Amino acid sequence: MPKRILEGVVVSDKGDKTVVVKVERTIVHPVLKKIVRQSKKYHAHDESNAYKAGEAIRIIECAPKSKLKTWEVLPKASA
Repeated sequence: MPKRILEGVVVSDKGDKTVVVKVERTIVHPVLKKIVRQSKKYHAHDESNAYKAGEAIRIIECAPKSKLKTWEVLPKASA
């Protein structure tokens, strides 16, 4: 089974080797039939402390690294 990849924005980089990423999704509300935004925060492992608050990044699933961290930051693709 492939690992999930999500895109979001870093909202906190205060933890050592950890960033908190806010991922927004759009869904259709089951009753109102309107498009609604939902967001969720994920703790992700950032080995080099390279990412700061406000940056847009991608995260990928991984084996649990701690109680909250089951995601890690994908390195930026070199162009």
